[in-house]
Amino acid sequence: MPLALLPDRAIVAVAGADASRFLQDLLTCNVETLPEDETRLGALLSPQGKILFDFLVSRAPDGYRLDVARDRVPDLVKRLTLYRLRAKVTVEASRLAVAAGWDTPAPSPAIRDGRLPALGWRLYATEDAMPPADADAAAYTAHRIALGVPEGGTDFAYGDAFPHEALMDQLGGVDFRKGCYVGQEVVSRMQHRGTARTRIVPLVYRDGEPAPAGAPVTAGERSLGQTGGGAGGRGLATLRLDRVAEAVAAGETVLAGGRPVAVEKPAFATFAWPA
Repeated sequence: MPLALLPDRAIVAVAGADASRFLQDLLTCNVETLPEDETRLGALLSPQGKILFDFLVSRAPDGYRLDVARDRVPDLVKRLTLYRLRAKVTVEASRLAVAAGWDTPAPSPAIRDGRLPALGWRLYATEDAMPPADADAAAYTAHRIALGVPEGGTDFAYGDAFPHEALMDQLGGVDFRKGCYVGQEVVSRMQHRGTARTRIVPLVYRDGEPAPAGAPVTAGERSLGQTGGGAGGRGLATLRLDRVAEAVAAGETVLAGGRPVAVEKPAFATFAWPA
């Protein structure tokens, strides 16, 4: 039962009588249908539909928890406070720590990770109440990357990626039926027109050593995109799938930071894939 503390993650607490409606009107995911025992991927977008913050949302006794990258907490609190207006909500950083476990059912009071069953579960508690960890954050990152699940900051830049590009439509992070939220019109148009040509997809490094994040991915004279995070001989990359198809058809070797790689379709993905 691997259990890893995630010191690079933190909690923003949103509480109050209007917390549910407040978040429902802002976030890409549906918080009103969120089960008690599950986290759900969500994001706060710019009006242009780009991801400003990505997080895991879960219910709390007095509202909701947003499990977010620690270095994004001050900016997220500030942004949500700007949207608060006269809503009866409080937005503040929480003292809860974050841990992740996998390869075993979620023990109480942990809750399952709603993005993908294989990701496992999350545990939120004060540091002194956390059970002993038997894995580290790097082990969890390798587990996540092996499954092809991206996270903001390393695998894509905030303010630069659309939810479809970050696979949020594939991982339950966008509700296309719940109504308006910030950036909804752009995301809905991409969904209905099928215009998402760029996706974050897994790479398998043939020499076993991942390229650093931000390295170019090329094939012949073609620029396909750039790498995200990597671990254990695997990595993620933001790629133009139409250009990947052209490279495959031409029999060209794909290089990530000059290193030969195989490009894979995520096992959970339903979008079209180059033959």
